[in-house]
Order: sequence, then C-alpha cells, then structure tokens
Amino acid sequence: MASDVVIRPARAEDEREIVELLRSVWSRVSEPGPERPAGAGVFDERHPVESYLVAVSGRRIVGYIAQAPASPLETNRHVRHIQGLAVLESARGSGVGQALVEAACAAARAGGARRMALRVLGHNEPAQQLYRRCGFAVVGVLPEEFLLDGAYVDDVWMSRPLSDADAPAHR
Repeated sequence: MASDVVIRPARAEDEREIVELLRSVWSRVSEPGPERPAGAGVFDERHPVESYLVAVSGRRIVGYIAQAPASPLETNRHVRHIQGLAVLESARGSGVGQALVEAACAAARAGGARRMALRVLGHNEPAQQLYRRCGFAVVGVLPEEFLLDGAYVDDVWMSRPLSDADAPAHR
C-alpha cells in the first residue's frame, strides 16, 4: 500500500466524499443495483457511520469498506458481512483494497466476530482475486441470480475465518 495512505474510521463529514467515490466507480461489473443518485447519502439505520472505514491519501478519500452484522439474529452475531468496498481507479493496484479488507476483518475480530462473509458478482474477477488474497474462499454460488444488461450473472458467496490462527499474513 502507498505509504501515505491511512485507514481510519469514517466520520459523518466523510459522507459526501464517499458518495462521490461510489458514483465515480459505479459499474455493472461490481454493482447489481441502480447507480446512486447525486445527493443520496450512504449512512442510515442499516449502514451507520460506525460501520465504515476509509482509506485517506493526503486529504482525499481513495477507498472505503463497510461491514455489518450478517443478520439481526443474536445466534448469528459472530458473523460480519462486507456491505461494500470501493477504491478510486487511480488508487487500484496499490494495496488499498487489501488494506481495507484486512482492517475491516481486524475490527470485526476485535469486536468478537469469528467469521467475515461477502457477496460478489460472478463476473467481477478482480474483486474475487482480491478477496482470495485476503483469505476468503467461495462457499456458495447462486447461479444466474442477477440479469444485468441482458446477461445472467452469478451471485458468489465468499467467507473467511477471523481467528488469529487463520488470518492471512500481511503481504
């Protein structure tokens, strides 16, 4: 990762910049939902500011990751779910994405979680490669779950343990 990049918890005043980041990287390769409208927020009851980490280079947010409990069930509280990850095009390939994933996993582990899970579109091979580098493995596939621009796309479920013994070494 670039030496000037710092991973830190998001703050309420970061919301506008996170939305701009999301709008700048939105594509059907990574997102099955509609493009976020200008002026829309990201922080809400299901996605509080505390669930976000940001990567900052200089004074600019170059990436973010959000995580949340996998479900509202108490019996499932030991599992966290990555709700979103985005890195500016100009910061890709520099280790920012991997640093964000590892920081989110460390925060979840510190909060008592034992497992991190996520969903990724089947045609988003760069994201799947990133997650594999971070110790995730495919645990399930929902074939043709999404119809995106006339093509059916799988929904790939990935997961990794968060115990210290199972955590991948930093590269």
